[in-house]
Amino acid sequence: MTVEALLPTSADEAASLYGDGAGVTVVGGGTILLPEIAEGREKPGRALMLHRAGLDTLRVDGERVVIGAMTPLAVLADAPDEVLASAARNIGDGEIRRSATVGGNIAAPAAADSHRGDLGAPLIALGARVRSTGTGGERMEPIEDYLAGDRAGRLVLEVEYDRFERRFGAAGLRRRHAHSYSIATVAVCARADGSDLRIGVSGIGPTAVRCRAVEQSRAAGDVLVDVDPVDDAVASAAYRRTVLPKLVGDALDQLERR
Repeated sequence: MTVEALLPTSADEAASLYGDGAGVTVVGGGTILLPEIAEGREKPGRALMLHRAGLDTLRVDGERVVIGAMTPLAVLADAPDEVLASAARNIGDGEIRRSATVGGNIAAPAAADSHRGDLGAPLIALGARVRSTGTGGERMEPIEDYLAGDRAGRLVLEVEYDRFERRFGAAGLRRRHAHSYSIATVAVCARADGSDLRIGVSGIGPTAVRCRAVEQSRAAGDVLVDVDPVDDAVASAAYRRTVLPKLVGDALDQLERR
């Protein structure tokens, strides 16, 4: 089968070539896509190669942090906010982090046997917004809305969040493996005075989830109001239901101590 390679040299050209996404396979770092192609589950007809599109930068723009969709996870290890940097340092191994991209991490569809999207938890906690284009044109939306919506036909361009003095906490549990699969990841952030608490959980289902019930009650057990853990090859739903309230409690305790 012949594959047509599309090689944009700017974000605008990438958006134009992508259109509504019909018949287009987006190629970022390839850590998710290439195994899918090798197994015959993905058969690209038109491949949008984003490596030269200028989307691989992390910059502090005044009071905003702006992260291009093609920014490697390895770059996030030095991100300005430790809650995001620490999450990035624990995804996969060094080889994966040098290739995998921010856009691919949050945009990839759910896998049949494990979750994807570890960055969702800290980005939700930071109040991040996703700028994407595709069906209906360009839009900016909270990351939790982007993750909960229909991501088909959307091309992620950037992720951004506001910088201000924060306290944070994080907790997680991972399966020992060369690629360090996550069983559950929790990230919490609040303003210095404790207000504007935001809690994100990933690794427990198809996408990361914002835990509004815990934000309101500050009771770790309420995480199961917001989250319905699933079974996969990494852990059972029952196990996740058991450990998740403890992880949320640990993250909240860290936040209170900072």
